[in-house]
Amino acid sequence: MNRVIFLLVLITFSTIQLSKAQEVQQKIPDKTRLLFLLDGSGSMLAPWENALRIQVAKKFLADFVDSLRTNDQLELALRVYGHQYHRRLQRCNDSKLEVGFSPDNHDAIINKLKTIQPQGATPIAYSLEQAANDFPVDPDVRNIIIIITDGIESCDGDPCAVSLALQKKGIFLKPFVIGIGMDRKFEEAFGCMGKFYDAKNISAFKRALNEAVNQSLGETTMSVELLDHQQQPTETNVNVTFINNFTDIPAFDFVHYRDANGRPDTVEIDPVLNYDIVVNTVPPVIKKNAPIEASRHNVIPIQCPQGSLNIDLPGASEYRDGVGVLIKKDNATILNTTANKTEKLLAGTYDVEVMTLPRKSFKDVRIAPKSNISLPLKQPGVINIFLVSNGVGSLYEMDGAGQQRWIANISPESTRQSYAIQPGRYKLVFRSFKARGSKYTHIKNFDISSGGSMTIRF
Repeated sequence: MNRVIFLLVLITFSTIQLSKAQEVQQKIPDKTRLLFLLDGSGSMLAPWENALRIQVAKKFLADFVDSLRTNDQLELALRVYGHQYHRRLQRCNDSKLEVGFSPDNHDAIINKLKTIQPQGATPIAYSLEQAANDFPVDPDVRNIIIIITDGIESCDGDPCAVSLALQKKGIFLKPFVIGIGMDRKFEEAFGCMGKFYDAKNISAFKRALNEAVNQSLGETTMSVELLDHQQQPTETNVNVTFINNFTDIPAFDFVHYRDANGRPDTVEIDPVLNYDIVVNTVPPVIKKNAPIEASRHNVIPIQCPQGSLNIDLPGASEYRDGVGVLIKKDNATILNTTANKTEKLLAGTYDVEVMTLPRKSFKDVRIAPKSNISLPLKQPGVINIFLVSNGVGSLYEMDGAGQQRWIANISPESTRQSYAIQPGRYKLVFRSFKARGSKYTHIKNFDISSGGSMTIRF
């Protein structure tokens, strides 16, 4: 009976641990807070088609707020700038949260919009700074801003710098900026703040407002297909990082997975952000500004064919500190690994340097897709050096022409030393600290064989 109970407990515990391991790490919060930041500056009194800009903005914003009543996972707020003081006063702190976040405040926002009368300056940067305090602190809620404006900053602030700083702090996601009746030359001024929509006419304004909210609220998923050299999605088991390409901060990671049918995982993503996707192969492959459509499933193919490389070194344990391997691409080290360890590499050509004594180099090693390349080295021999006293010594490799190449200095602090060394011909030069003159320098030429050993006494 006790055995049955134990097995039941073990199965239950294992099931719990497995379910935890399979939890989706990338989860978009269910609740969203959406702040409308409305331009109430004097320029909004300019005519736009058959009405004033402010009239159009207030009407369509009110209609839009009314249409969002049924979404119980959405809270709204309204901040307005440039509406409290006349332009001649140039009040650069003219910004006010007119309606704060709360459930079912749609009527309050609609009624407040009716009272807004444009007259003042355009303190966008200051308004963004103040907007950071409008969102209640809650890590399980997405914070989004939609800015509706017809002009650029008229005070001394830097809206782009403020927007970037607040996004990096996680205060809100990338803002949407809807430019009303603006010249295209202003797009650059607002593009650095967030996603810019050029509402050159009233129809474009309605579309921009709809698209901004749809992108904010639509459930969006993505799968990444890692393609081999034949454009087939067979690559997998590599970490994939999604970088917020506005802040350059990683948004999330996952280790790529394909099921038994070869299908990659589907992950939920936040469509408000723009992503650079980094496939962390060696070296990495980066998909800049991955194309994402909100409210649908997106498939992103990325070509990253890989092969494998191993440095086959028998007797590596003879090296006291192990044997490092440097893999280089375009004269830059891209991987520091060890001998007898298989590493996956992006298909291409590499230089390989093995930290044996002496070092061994392989130039232009081609890693083909799906290949398993092994670079063989000979088993080292061992030299044991016994000295009557401490001194200065150097070890040289001798080539077939009798030329020497320095490979190491022996320790001046020990009279007994051992070195694992690749088979070949060498020369040891030594002088004791106690010797009274260079004429007491000792020189020893020797050969070392693979797996052999030699003792040298001075």
